Amino acid sequence: MLLFDSGIGGLSVLREVTRALPQAPLVYAADTAGFPYGVKSEMEVATRVSAWLGRLAERLRPSLVVIACNTASVIALAHVRAVLDVGVVGTVPAIKPAAEASVSRVIGVLGTPSTVRQPYVDALSARFAADCTVLRHGSSALVALAEAHLRGEATADADYRAALEGLLMQPGGDAMDVVVLACTHFPLVAERLAAVAPRPLRFVDGAAGIARRTAHLLAGRHWPAPGGHRAIATGAVPGLERYAPALKAFGLPPFEVF
Repeated sequence: MLLFDSGIGGLSVLREVTRALPQAPLVYAADTAGFPYGVKSEMEVATRVSAWLGRLAERLRPSLVVIACNTASVIALAHVRAVLDVGVVGTVPAIKPAAEASVSRVIGVLGTPSTVRQPYVDALSARFAADCTVLRHGSSALVALAEAHLRGEATADADYRAALEGLLMQPGGDAMDVVVLACTHFPLVAERLAAVAPRPLRFVDGAAGIARRTAHLLAGRHWPAPGGHRAIATGAVPGLERYAPALKAFGLPPFEVF
């Protein structure tokens, strides 16, 4: 199975997938040479994701591809499915469970700038949260914070607070009770976000749902003994070795450059 993200955010999805399929061998691929996606144009993201997944699928022959990235999924999922001859599972903002959980009927969507402006988010909101006020905020800074956190670098509470205030300071933000973490990087720092929130907020993401879908599609397969996971980076960017402890915590070896 291949899990693909722009960086290390997909580890939040990998965590749930390995719980659902503990014996499945996994390849985690991070497009370190193209990171970050959230500030790129839609054409850049669609072209890059399709090209890289085509190369990786040809070389690795995965049983399933999981695009463990909200930005890549909402922009490039259709393109990828058109060019690959293997099943592809995407990642979409968890607006449905957020609406189901909200008491105040005000929910926030915290993602990258590219994700929160997508028409797909409009469609999800209209379908599953029509009776809610849906606030949105795009934060590229929070992606960088999550990457720094996973490299073991110190990060400031004020920076997490600023990301949350992008939602809380909007009209209606004082009533918001549930926040959709619409970037796979963000669950990796959910505890930091909760710690700086001015009141208790519920944070939801789609990782568990992706894991359930993945397990359903791969039901009945017989896997070898656990182990044999790989971590691939698309470019030898400075500081790549500093991710090794975080990768180890998620059951992965250090990055190898593809």
